[in-house]
Amino acid sequence: MSIAALAQETGIAKDTLRVWERRYGFPQPVRNVRGQRMYPAQQVVRLRHVRRLLDQGLRPGQVLTLSAEDLARAVERQPPSGEPEPAVIELLKRHDDNALRQELRARLLRDGLRQFVTRAAPAMLAAVGNGWARGEVEVFEEHHFSTQLDTLLREAMMQLPAANSGPRVLLTTLPGEPHTLGLLLTLALLRLEGAACIWLGAQTPESQIVAGASAFRAQVVALSFSEYVDPGAVRRGVSQLRLRLPPDIELWCGGRSAARLKRPPAGVAIFSDLDQLAQRLQGRPAAKAD
Repeated sequence: MSIAALAQETGIAKDTLRVWERRYGFPQPVRNVRGQRMYPAQQVVRLRHVRRLLDQGLRPGQVLTLSAEDLARAVERQPPSGEPEPAVIELLKRHDDNALRQELRARLLRDGLRQFVTRAAPAMLAAVGNGWARGEVEVFEEHHFSTQLDTLLREAMMQLPAANSGPRVLLTTLPGEPHTLGLLLTLALLRLEGAACIWLGAQTPESQIVAGASAFRAQVVALSFSEYVDPGAVRRGVSQLRLRLPPDIELWCGGRSAARLKRPPAGVAIFSDLDQLAQRLQGRPAAKAD
């Protein structure tokens, strides 16, 4: 399959796959009769194992250099995740769209938006992701769950009052990071904390982040990095952006790959979870009046 098909099948961005290939020699393409670079289908299984170990907190350099056999053994040695989400997985596998939507809404009503965003949603995402890594959940099922969760969060945020007096926070991802669900959870929490949020979505060019921060008079730029982004790329990207942003605009980063940075670049704040983010936001000055 092509690298685009491999990225679609595994949920790992093409740029990340290319970085892994250059740095670790995997995934490894072969040439077809036309000389085109193609990836054997069996590499999907190996990438499933890689993704599961990354979800458990291991670094790419620890797992991508393992042989296929050692990688499979490492997955078997991982402790059970203890995911208490059998109902969600069952509904997802039954392809019962209405029942899944009702279950997610019931959990949101039971927990409230804050608890749902900081506890329930991450637990469900981990359960579905690990189910995919074990081969129990199909890619289309994982995408369907993510879409349902995305829709639910957006509907819930529509019910929140407008926040025009809190700190202005611009949210996006850098090019090469297409995943936005973690960023959407961040958006929901920031809205609950009274922040005035500007949502740019995924893969905004660096120059446009700087332009957007200036146009919206943002006090903070918040970026999200999933576990599939190489930490080296995270460091380079945020370092370059930090140099281009005015010094009075804070740069906040979250997500698994950001959390793997042992020494974040100067002037960059790293958050390992949403609770830390909420604590940082409290006490920040409000946005200046237009």
